[in-house]
Amino acid sequence: MGFTLGLAQCRHAADGDAVPLVRGYARQAKDAGVDLLVFPESLMSRYELERGEFLAQSQPVGGPFSQAVESIAAEESIWIVYTMNERAECDALACSTSGNTEDETCDVSDGAHDRHPYNTVVLVDASGVRHAVYRKVHLFDTDFTQESSRMSAGDALLDPVSTPFCRLGLAICYDLRFPEVARAAALQGCDLMIYPSAWVAGEGKVRQWKTLLAARAIENQMFVAGVSRCDEGYIGQSVVFDPYGNALAEAGEGEKLLVCQLDTANLVPARQNMPVLEHRRPELYNL
Repeated sequence: MGFTLGLAQCRHAADGDAVPLVRGYARQAKDAGVDLLVFPESLMSRYELERGEFLAQSQPVGGPFSQAVESIAAEESIWIVYTMNERAECDALACSTSGNTEDETCDVSDGAHDRHPYNTVVLVDASGVRHAVYRKVHLFDTDFTQESSRMSAGDALLDPVSTPFCRLGLAICYDLRFPEVARAAALQGCDLMIYPSAWVAGEGKVRQWKTLLAARAIENQMFVAGVSRCDEGYIGQSVVFDPYGNALAEAGEGEKLLVCQLDTANLVPARQNMPVLEHRRPELYNL
């Protein structure tokens, strides 16, 4: 089945309000015939914010930011994948010691609610109905940054979601470096794996990004798309690969709506001619 994918390679809004940015890309995507529009990681809140402000900006799924984006999806009649700074559930002990009751909303500004928020991606349909929520499971702790100092890790992979277009899988940025994530989705019939990302710039990083995306496509015989922020310090370079590792569309640098036509019928010969998943011998891997 054919459909049109749109990747919104964007920067953060100067005033920090991502809702007008989402509305602008949604309207542009609708005019371009896009069925499914995807935004990069760290859409709602800048990762670079001071920790306290980052925590204060967090919201629950279904909060004001979610409501705004999901209303835009309904207004433009377009499926949207968006990312958010998701507030973690209140810690009962911390909330009780701050004087809150079970029926009261915890105020993050009082210092009691100090659980790190989740790095979350949400899938919403063209009627504004939410179909999937995934919390990033692999946190980017490296020699220059510690994502775990401000974010909580999710504890479950996302089962691929059936949409009118395909079986859709979702993961976030650093998850790309863990092939088990895409393989788990492939074993459940995933046709398109999407990685909203804020891929940090640096020596060799563009090559690594594209190589890993292509590898996930080839080894799992599915379409793979990666959309990255293009703010200063991030690479942009959003791209879509087919199951043979061919780049179907590439954005390069700078802000852009990347539009790509996909047809899941093209997955059939790739899977029939070289049935990789059928040839697996998991009893030998012991991983």
